[in-house]
Amino acid sequence: MKNTTNNLPSIVILEQENAPGRRRVSSGELFGNQQELVIEHNNEEYRLRITSNGKLILTK
Repeated sequence: MKNTTNNLPSIVILEQENAPGRRRVSSGELFGNQQELVIEHNNEEYRLRITSNGKLILTK
């Protein structure tokens, strides 16, 4: 599913938790068929990747 305003995939919210402003998102929805993604935060790039053991690692 594509968002027509910026051509980025839509994020599916799996479950709304009790805490306001918190949401749960499937890693499969974020990664698709890739093993790594880039997160931009405060003009910095962070890389989130799936290891060979299926763990997540976030690096700057």
